[in-house]
Amino acid sequence: MTTPTRSDTPCDPGIRLFVEAPLAAGQAVVLAAEQSHYLKTVMRAPAGTAVRLFNGRDGEWLATIESLGKKDAALTVAGQTHRQRAEPDLWLCFAPIKKARIDFVAQKASEMGVSALQPVMTRHTQVTRVNTDRLRANAVEAAEQCARLSVPDVFPPRKLDDLIADWPADRHILLLDETQTGIPIVDTLRRRGDARGQPWAVFVGPEGGYAPGELDLLRRLPNVTPVGLGGRLLRADTAAIAALACWQAVLGDWTAPADRRETNS
Repeated sequence: MTTPTRSDTPCDPGIRLFVEAPLAAGQAVVLAAEQSHYLKTVMRAPAGTAVRLFNGRDGEWLATIESLGKKDAALTVAGQTHRQRAEPDLWLCFAPIKKARIDFVAQKASEMGVSALQPVMTRHTQVTRVNTDRLRANAVEAAEQCARLSVPDVFPPRKLDDLIADWPADRHILLLDETQTGIPIVDTLRRRGDARGQPWAVFVGPEGGYAPGELDLLRRLPNVTPVGLGGRLLRADTAAIAALACWQAVLGDWTAPADRRETNS
């Protein structure tokens, strides 16, 4: 493997952007108006500034701003800073909640390393419409800020019954059971060490919880593990992030040493 060369251009470590374009040494990348505006107006980055780019496929690369206009920006990719690496296959299946709190869930779940966000419409769900473009924007921004090398997929909302009907049998489910009948989450996850590295999903119900019939349907699915989150009643957004933290700490990539070493020298 060729060792990338270090760029001599100034680099603001706070400027990091997700792009769809392929990334390789010498590759030209053209940014659209929104990201160009961010560089020019928000970050006040002049031509010659180095920006870190990632696309979820090719790792992270250092690129240099060649030109910066009102409607687009042109960058040239220099050297790779981090190789792409595998991440846990972990979905978050959650009932939509009010605007500011659903933004919070999208942002923090992305920071926590989920691979997909799946809004689920349940009997007690109070929010009837979900702006998936806004969820995606929150996920991208979170990935840019937390040095993640990928962005979670954002699936369109689905009714719980429809989601259950074609649920993949090999994907394990961590079901947050607000009825307090599930055993403690960490104890449960430690017993599921045999499922480390396999596909998982965390299911979080709406404000007011799942309907009894919905819980029965979920419990009958293969590979379901109902768990409790203690004696306090948590809000849906709090419960989602707490469960993701527990899963990552026991079965996820928090169990391995962080590898953020630069590949250039």
